[in-house]
Amino acid sequence: MSRIIVALLWLLHWLPLSVQAPIGRGLGHLLYWIIAPRRRVVHTNLRLCFPQLPENERTRLAKEHFALAGRSLLERGLCWFAPESRIRALVRVEGEEMLQSLVDARQPVILLTPHFLGLDLGGTRLSTRFDCVSIYARQRDKVIDRWLYHGRSRFGSQLLLQRGDSIRASIKGLKEIRPFYYLPDMDNGIEDSLFVPFFGIPAATLSALPRLARLGGAVVVPCVTRMLPGGQGYVVELGEPWKDFPGPSLEEDVRRMNAFLEERIRTMPAQYYWVHRRFKTRPPGEAKIY
Repeated sequence: MSRIIVALLWLLHWLPLSVQAPIGRGLGHLLYWIIAPRRRVVHTNLRLCFPQLPENERTRLAKEHFALAGRSLLERGLCWFAPESRIRALVRVEGEEMLQSLVDARQPVILLTPHFLGLDLGGTRLSTRFDCVSIYARQRDKVIDRWLYHGRSRFGSQLLLQRGDSIRASIKGLKEIRPFYYLPDMDNGIEDSLFVPFFGIPAATLSALPRLARLGGAVVVPCVTRMLPGGQGYVVELGEPWKDFPGPSLEEDVRRMNAFLEERIRTMPAQYYWVHRRFKTRPPGEAKIY
């Protein structure tokens, strides 16, 4: 089955994005009705994070999220098969020269990359210019695992670390002046996490970002990939390096990260990775949410 999926992605990647995008949206609309457990997770997350929205508006948002998720699944074939010239044409980077100036100055950089649906193509586009470091989670399906690894390492000299590798490996990558494409906004359990608000709800949030920045002498640069409608492509938005980060309080640093994330989600709420059970780890004594 996985080989059929890879073959399908290879076939579809030849299509113009203006044709591929509606096919992906159609797949997403179908998945909304087929994958009931994930549909319930999305509705639960949206109800918790946007309680002010009417129910019909949250339903519309959930369906749009699945439509965009379907797009991101099919357009992953571009990461695996499209030539560098096409990826550069499809994905525009705002702030690319700023990042290049930091690299030229030998400044370690952490790219704070939240889980928006366009992050794979955003990462692939950055890898066409920069030798980066990122964390790679091995997949149980060996065929999919091989192609995911290929997609993330096919350009330049990318350093892919495994989850569970020591923090030393991350620091070493930073010291080599490889921008660290870092995704710290998922619920990875209580270890190395603090309970800080996310849309007003206590959420187990990794505290590694400020610790990595301090140990690696790195600046934090926000990195958000935005999917554009139809065949318009993607935009990687690189913000200015954060000032006064890390600060004296680890908890305040993690709160700052979540506040930044909330702000960006509000600009494109359907594009955040709502299928993840963001609130599965609860503070002691609190009931499970999912």
